[in-house]
Amino acid sequence: MSSYLVTGGAGFIGSHLVMRLLHKGHSVRIVDNLVTGRHANLPELERVDFLEADLANAEIAQKAVQGMEFVLHQAAIPSVPRSVSDPVTSHRANVDATLNLLCAARDAKVARLIFAGSSSVYGDTPTLPKHESMPADPRSPYALQKFIGEQYSQLFTELYGLETTTIRYFNVFGPRQDPGSPYSGVISRFIKLLLAGEPPTIHGDGEQTRDFTYVDNVVDAVLAACSAPDAVGRVMNVAMGERTSLKQLVSMLSDIIGVAVEPIYGDPRGGDVRDSQADCALAQEVLNYQPRISFQEGLRRTVDWYRQSSVHS
Repeated sequence: MSSYLVTGGAGFIGSHLVMRLLHKGHSVRIVDNLVTGRHANLPELERVDFLEADLANAEIAQKAVQGMEFVLHQAAIPSVPRSVSDPVTSHRANVDATLNLLCAARDAKVARLIFAGSSSVYGDTPTLPKHESMPADPRSPYALQKFIGEQYSQLFTELYGLETTTIRYFNVFGPRQDPGSPYSGVISRFIKLLLAGEPPTIHGDGEQTRDFTYVDNVVDAVLAACSAPDAVGRVMNVAMGERTSLKQLVSMLSDIIGVAVEPIYGDPRGGDVRDSQADCALAQEVLNYQPRISFQEGLRRTVDWYRQSSVHS
């Protein structure tokens, strides 16, 4: 049994990591300020050491890492639009907290820290699929903050010997993603509206594409990165390696849910990229990563969860 700190563990992806770790019999501590996380995301909350606090406070970061072998750093304000409207708050959560955590992890001599990176760092370059050797071109404060986080992580590996790995997420979706937030993932919002028979709004012409990735696949990769010997100091894409347009997404969800609703088209959002698709060859090589859950199956599982939950009611 190993000990894991999951920052942002009451959030969407963090809670899935927590539940997988608990089911594997590991010891789990969570630090979460509950700005975007919720206690309701953790049905087994009594089995974790829960610290409701803000990692932008250096003392909290030091306290959180004590006795931990692995740190899975998921805590962030994960929203391009929110970072555009309020870059200072996003910077505090996404950069200041990350630096505090890296310093604390270094001092506590944790075995490895896995940083939740973002595909947004690639910007809007036309080259597809995106591969890790491409130069970063962040187009929003959020993207820049995530790039700074992965650069800091690599620097701490080179300078201090702290083992770090960055996993760049591509449009992760699944159960427990909050559809009520204006900053939540597009799939959760679309499902909520379609279940209510209401038309979803697409910002732009609907031809923009994303590499939507079911959350269980991300959990597989993050946990593999904790022990893969060649993962240290690396930045790796984790996704499906496929592209789906928002128009196609609405059509697929409509078929699964059994409704016939046409989307509404609105103005494009500032900071959004046009197309996104991952080259996952490096993760396949280093982590033996293969997505277990297909996009279609992930959509079905997600719709089933929202149908059975009270989130959309």
